[in-house]
Amino acid sequence: MDLITLLVVGLIAGLLASFAVGGVGYGIVGDIVIGIVGAFVGSWLFGALGVQVPFSGLGGTILVAFIGAVVLLLVLRAVRGRRRR
Repeated sequence: MDLITLLVVGLIAGLLASFAVGGVGYGIVGDIVIGIVGAFVGSWLFGALGVQVPFSGLGGTILVAFIGAVVLLLVLRAVRGRRRR
């Protein structure tokens, strides 16, 4: 995967995940970072559960990154919520 594709996948997945979790986005850089880290989390999660992506290509990559980013944001929200109490 080249750098431009990685950045685009990260941006799309991070932006979609932040909207899905109830946020308004974290800016371009924040969404890219969330999407890229989410891709690693999603890849690990899919492998650990033995789940296969329903389709391949760029769409499948974005799907895995999106799911990983949603999981990442939910975990971060749970950790931040516990600290405030």
